[in-house]
Amino acid sequence: MKWSEILVRYGEISTKGKNRKQFINRLRDNIRYTFQDLSDVKIHPERDRMYLRSNDPAVMEQLIARLPKVFGIQSFSPVAECPTTLEDMKKLAVEIVSSIDFEGKTFKVNVKRSYKRFELETYDLNREIASHVLTTLPGMTVQMKDPDIELRVEVREESTYMMIDVIPAAAGLPVGSNGKALLLLSGGIDSPVAAFYMMKRGVRIEAIHFFSPPFTSEQSLGKVMELCEIISGFGGNVRLHIIPFTEIQQTIQQAVPENVTMTSTRRMMMKISDQVRKEVNALALVTGENLGQVASQTLESLAAINDVTTTPILRPLITFDKLDIIKIAEEIGTYETSIRPFEDCCTVFTPANPKTKPNVEKMNYYEAFTDFDEMIERAVKNREIHDFPKKKIADEFEDLL
Repeated sequence: MKWSEILVRYGEISTKGKNRKQFINRLRDNIRYTFQDLSDVKIHPERDRMYLRSNDPAVMEQLIARLPKVFGIQSFSPVAECPTTLEDMKKLAVEIVSSIDFEGKTFKVNVKRSYKRFELETYDLNREIASHVLTTLPGMTVQMKDPDIELRVEVREESTYMMIDVIPAAAGLPVGSNGKALLLLSGGIDSPVAAFYMMKRGVRIEAIHFFSPPFTSEQSLGKVMELCEIISGFGGNVRLHIIPFTEIQQTIQQAVPENVTMTSTRRMMMKISDQVRKEVNALALVTGENLGQVASQTLESLAAINDVTTTPILRPLITFDKLDIIKIAEEIGTYETSIRPFEDCCTVFTPANPKTKPNVEKMNYYEAFTDFDEMIERAVKNREIHDFPKKKIADEFEDLL
């Protein structure tokens, strides 16, 4: 089926008042950035909807496949176009309905006649198109209320437009419309899901990952980069900060008792993250922590970790069941990447019997004997930065091969 444009419906953006244009412009920019690898995409935003166009059928198919992941879009419909004549309308209506599973379904035609000088009234045009479709494609029955298939027809002077599918999208708010936060991205199952929920509420995400070679491998780092590529597909660019963490992590093993090394590690991560957050002008830190899931995620552990910063720490998964998090990870496409068996810096140095109720005063006492500040400054200064999505560079000689 050849589609001429895609009609995008806003959802929650439609509830906005005087600032609605800001949200629409943000969504437009996010779509433009998300599909920068596609050529010939034209975006036409309006107050209540947005239209995407391309003359390339392959590009249209890519738009249809990838738009469901873009936040700020409630739903969308591929639209086909034909000349404004009765015969052309009938022909296109049959072509659209025959492209889907129609047998045994209920059916309705809904005509909007914007071009009032057309030869038939709205009721007569409804009847003509519906009769032709039902005669040509037997097996459907007419149902005026909540039919399985509703063919929507808009008659304009220059062309007639038809749509049949209403494809649900990610909903929420456009990424970047609600500020920026820094995500602690481990490479496990939870933190990418946390990113998903924050981005759904319009928060732009930058990510920070702690890399401890040779204890953690290049494969584990590659996994994190792949997750950033997936996350960027939700409608916003993602910048990844890779922190060299080996020196600090080895020092922690010598500086504090073994059973609180994990708590101290998390505290140092928070200190580093807070420093990077200030540099990138983010307003909060985000983690995938889930209450009681592991020793470092008890209330006592979280209180000890929070003690090193006054920055808001957002934990969107704090009350989720683990099985629910796994299900969401599968739905958003991060699960298979997250479960690859490459250890991160937290799992490599996990103590045999980690303390579940660390004392804040004791943690401050243990860490006071080591000058971590200089190491933190050095780690922040020597970090690597990568941007996602990665631009796909076309082979200049592809057409010659």
